Formats: sequence, structure tokens, C-alpha cells
Amino acid sequence: MAISPGSDAAFSSQKSTLSESPRSKRFPLTEEEIFYMNCRAAYLTVFKSSLENIISKDQLYLALQHAGRNPSQKTINKYWTPQTAKLNFDDFCIILRKEKPTSKAELLKSFKQLDVNDDGSILHTDLYKLLTKRGEKMTREEVNAIVNLADVNADGKFDYIKFCKLYLTTNEQCLKTALEKLEVDSKLKRQHFGSHIEASPEREPSPVPKPSPRIMRRSDEDTFTNKGDTRSSLLATTRKFKTSVSFTVTMGANSNRNSKLTEPNSVKEWQCVQSKGCFFLEEDGEIVSHQYRMQIAQRCMVYLTIKPLNLSQAEGKPSPWLSVDTALYILKENESQANLQLMCFTELQNREVFGWTGELAPGMYWLIPSTTGCRLRKEGQAVAEEAQLVYRDETGGLLLTQEFRSTLSDIFEVIDLDGNGLLSLEEYNFFELRTSGEKCDEDAWAVCRENFDTKKNELTRRGFMDLNLMEANDREGDPRDLWVTLHAMGYNKALELTEACPFVIDVYADKCKPRIKAVHMEACSGQLEKAVCKSVLSKGDAKVMDGYEDIIVHTYTCDTWITSVIENKSDNKAIIHISNELSRNCVNNRGLNIFAVEVAPKSAMVCQHVMPLNGQQEWMSHSSPSSCTFSAWSWCPPAWPCSCSSPGTAFPPSPTLAVVRQAAKIGATAWSWILSILGRGLPAQCTIAQ
Repeated sequence: MAISPGSDAAFSSQKSTLSESPRSKRFPLTEEEIFYMNCRAAYLTVFKSSLENIISKDQLYLALQHAGRNPSQKTINKYWTPQTAKLNFDDFCIILRKEKPTSKAELLKSFKQLDVNDDGSILHTDLYKLLTKRGEKMTREEVNAIVNLADVNADGKFDYIKFCKLYLTTNEQCLKTALEKLEVDSKLKRQHFGSHIEASPEREPSPVPKPSPRIMRRSDEDTFTNKGDTRSSLLATTRKFKTSVSFTVTMGANSNRNSKLTEPNSVKEWQCVQSKGCFFLEEDGEIVSHQYRMQIAQRCMVYLTIKPLNLSQAEGKPSPWLSVDTALYILKENESQANLQLMCFTELQNREVFGWTGELAPGMYWLIPSTTGCRLRKEGQAVAEEAQLVYRDETGGLLLTQEFRSTLSDIFEVIDLDGNGLLSLEEYNFFELRTSGEKCDEDAWAVCRENFDTKKNELTRRGFMDLNLMEANDREGDPRDLWVTLHAMGYNKALELTEACPFVIDVYADKCKPRIKAVHMEACSGQLEKAVCKSVLSKGDAKVMDGYEDIIVHTYTCDTWITSVIENKSDNKAIIHISNELSRNCVNNRGLNIFAVEVAPKSAMVCQHVMPLNGQQEWMSHSSPSSCTFSAWSWCPPAWPCSCSSPGTAFPPSPTLAVVRQAAKIGATAWSWILSILGRGLPAQCTIAQ
């Protein structure tokens, strides 16, 4: 919710409409990407992870329903034979490729064969004969449930045109529900498969890789015939390798393996600019931060640092975000913003400060802050008592509590990016976009200045406080909207900053004054992902996985954290299973000791970041890729979330069955029988017995 000057009609009328979320826009999805997305959504509505296997007919049936299919028993038996022990996610995708959704034309064509009067309906008497004597026979009670459907039955006739429309609508809603479920549960998406970032504006859509000529192919028929071995996958073009490569790094308490960050001797004489910013933790675990552009007028020596911002702290209670790791990647623009070249990153450390010193040529640079996500995580425990935000004085007037005013003062410090003690329109709009998605235009800002304390056309700290007080008055003391703002800024119900990390960037130059400006506040971009991979590939240790020479694990170690990147040089998608079970005093950004990463062909991706739980004690990271699976069946999208918090047994019946299970109370057998006719054509001998 945007903080606005309350009931002021002039101001309210000039507020801008909801803007788009400040994220990188994606290229339109390709047909292959959409197919893969739908596969994921359906599978993860039933299972917690894409790593889980289908182990029963019921699970296969349910997963296919969530994918918008309604298979007959014959279809299920086609893919689940007496010898079948399990099917994996790739098997499921193959089935979906073969079992196409039924189209409206196919449905109508099938029903028309039963429509003896060609009037868009079938007599109930004919329907009884057909459904109780043909195919997967239904009971009379099940047929009664069909003919009692009020929406599609009248005057002793079954209106199959209305039924087809209802079926298709339900089918679409089924898939939509699965996709929405996947989006809601995307907070776990990085715990199982790769955390590639969604396509950024500068990235071309990834092409569909050609299958490797080294992999032997089999016909589609063969893929379903060899189920005697329970270890074998339905997918013919899959190969698995057991590996023994592992990385073990033991770090002492407060170890100093790398060169310590030191200031240049004459840095106090250099020209300096500073900007603040913040890492914000989203509901799905994604991290959002400010991003900056920096201009250097001439070639000069530059000293850059980034560190957590130390706000006011309660006595004896250290701020938790001060232990969050921070880094800054510097990329140079070459001809356009889309063509960025990694120049350096802040790898040297002095306590909580990370920095870099070197020479930069004149030009425009991007400064992209980064944190591993190991220590900036969602809270696990709920707050027992909610802090009070407002109260009424003796006269009944509404006031902000001292605790809330202190919190608002800290928020003011965070959003005052240039540190001049005032909020410009641009700075305020970063706050508005974060808390409400709205922005103020120039006219609305003018009204704001007329109603609240300003200086040099910028909002003062007092004006910011009054703005919040008016917001509370507009709601007659109801603090719910104020809490929306506080949660968006990373505060919990006890007014503790637990899901954000404010930081400060300092840039020194010896020959000219740099210019720095915050231009975006968005999630980790594709450029950052590429920058992290490139830095690790250039500076880390590399080991080839045993069993396949095209998979290389690169590991970069600094005093504070360890980052590993997996490089896939092959023409096929690779799924690498990772185990951290032997690590000690460690935490990783994925939140699991055992997980898998999925790497697209000819690409590299961040596998994990690891940090010590307690930096005052020795810690050991032991990362062991335990197995690798290669698949040539389809393209692997760069950032597909693929974990779901609950198994399918916790969900209500599939929306596709709404027509029969909810409205008509028909069992699955009846539905399967109808679908054995619909969309698949009727055998020539399938006629209604008179």
C-alpha cells in the first residue's frame, strides 16, 4: 500500500496508477518453454520435487489430470504395465507429448457420431445404452449422475455442445490452477533445481539444443517396453553417471586466506561519492536490490567498497543484518546497456567491508550489488507479540508510538539514498514501488510538498513522519496498511528488520569525481548470474566430474563464503545431484543438504553458496556431486522453479473433474469412459444398439 497524504482529494486524484513490478521484462515464451512450464506445474502439484518418481497408477492419473488430460484406463495401462515400477519427470513429459489435449473440434466430432437427429443432443435412453454396454462400462447410478447435470441436460436429452464447452473451460482451469499453485509455492524453487534467473531484456531466447549424436536413440515404442529393471527410466536418451569428485574446504575461525582489503594510502585526498541501498527478501525467497549506473569521466584509480548499513540499534541487541555478506559487481557498458562486460568484483575483505582497488577507463558502468542468500532468509519463527504502532492521547488524537517513530526514522535512512537527510521524488518513488507498486508523478509530488514539511523541494524526516501519521488517521487508527508497508521493508511484527539488509556503497577516484545513480530496484538479473559465473570460472578451482568430461565444477573460496558453479559443455541437459551431508558448521543458500541442479546445454550456473553458521568457529564445506543424468529430450529453461511445498494428497480433487466429481458426483470410471470416446474417435463398430 502506498503511503499517501491521506484524504487530500487533490493528491489522491493525481496518484499514478499501479505500475508494473520493477523486474526485467522477458522475451515471449517459446512453444517449448510453455510446454516445459506446464509439465512442471502439473508434476509439482502432485509431488514435492521433480526428483520424485511416479510410483502408482493413481499418481500418474492425477498428474495427467493436472496437465489438462483425462486419460482412459486403457491409456493409463499403456504407460503403466505390470512390469512398471516407477516413472520419472522426463517420462511424464514424454507421455504429455504423446497424449495431446482434446480439442473442441475433436470433441464435437466424436459426439456427432452419436447424434442421430443432428440437433446437438443425445437422447438419455441412447446415452444409457451407450455408457452401460460399451467400452469401460459404467453403472446405471453413474449414468444417472450425468443425465442429472442441470447445465447440460433438458427434456430427456444430453446437450453435448454445452458439455464440450464446459469440459474445455474446466480443462483450461485445471492447468491454470496448477500454474498458480506453482507460482505461489515458488519460495522453494531454488532448493531442488537450478536457480538460473529469468531471461533479461538483453538475453536472446535459448535455442532448443540438438540431441548429441553420441547418444543412441530408440523408437518411441521401445521407450515403454523395457520396464523390468526398476532402475531404468522411460526416457531412452538418458544416461546416468556415478561420480566421486568432491570439494572439501576447511576454514579456521576468522580465517584470512585472501589478501586483506586495505585503503590506498592517499584515498582521503580522492574524490568520493556514496549511495545507500537495500537487499529485500521476497515472499518466494528471491532477493531484490537497488542497482546503479556509474560514470567515470577520465581514466583513474578507483577504490570501491560495499558494507551493511549500521542503523540505530537497541542497547545490547546487535542488528542481525550486519552479518549478511555483501558484494558488488562492476560491469562496463560497451555501445549499449545490453552489452555489459564484467570488469571486477569486491573480493577483498576487511571485517564486514568488501572492496576493490584498480584502474578504470572513462565510460559508463553498472554497479550490481549481490548477497549469497545464506544469511538473508525467511524467518522461521512467528513473533509472539505484535508491536503497537499508534495510540490516542488524552484528547483522543492519534499519535505514532515512539517505537514506530524510531522504525520510520531507520526506514528514512535506508531510502535516503544520497544521505543528504532529505527525500527526493526519485528516492521516494523507490520506496513507493517497494511498498505498493505505485509511483508519484510531478503533480502529485507538488501536492505532497504543499501538505508536508519539505526543504529544497524534498521531503524532510518530519514530513515523512507526518505522512505516516496522516495515513493512520485516514484509517481511523487501523494499523493494517501500515503493517503492509513495514513488511515490504523487511520488518516483522516486533519491528525487527529481519528480511532486509541495508547497505552503503562508497566510490573513490583519484582524478575525477565519479557520478553514481540508482536506476533500478529489481531481482537478481541475468547479468548478475553471468557475472558471478564468469568470476568463479576465472578465479575458482576446477574439477571434471568422473564419468563425463563435459561437466566441470568450479569452486571459488574467500574468507566469508564459498561459491560453486557447474559448467555443462555438452549438448544435453544435465541434472547433477549434490550432497553436503559431511559439511560442518555450514549453511547454504538452498536450505537443503541434498539437492539437484539442472544445467542447460552449453551453459554454466551457480550451484550453491556456502557460509559458516558461526564464523567464530572452524567450518568445513564438503560438497560432493553424487550422480549426473544427461537428457536430450528437450530444452531446459534457465530458471524454472520446480519445487512444491505439499504433495498432491493434500489437495482437493483435480479441477478437471469438477464437471463430474463435484457437480455430478460421478466416479473416475465414468469420466474415463467418456474420455475414451471423446477426442480419440469412435471405432467403426461402436454404434448405439436400438
